Amino acid sequence: MRNFGSILMIVGIGGFFYCSSRLSEAPPLAPEQSIGDSIQQPAGRWDMARYGCAGAAAFGLLLALFPKGR
Repeated sequence: MRNFGSILMIVGIGGFFYCSSRLSEAPPLAPEQSIGDSIQQPAGRWDMARYGCAGAAAFGLLLALFPKGR
């Protein structure tokens, strides 16, 4: 589990930076749009992917630090 957590953390961090660079190239979203409407735009999809990668990196960190649970 420690190896899987380390790999997941590295992939999550790399994905976060990749999504951030693609997000900067996309046109900005209107602030009054809801989350459901923003997913239909490229910037909204890259933003959600960025949060997903950050979550994967955080979960990988937990697996790397605590491989056997409590």
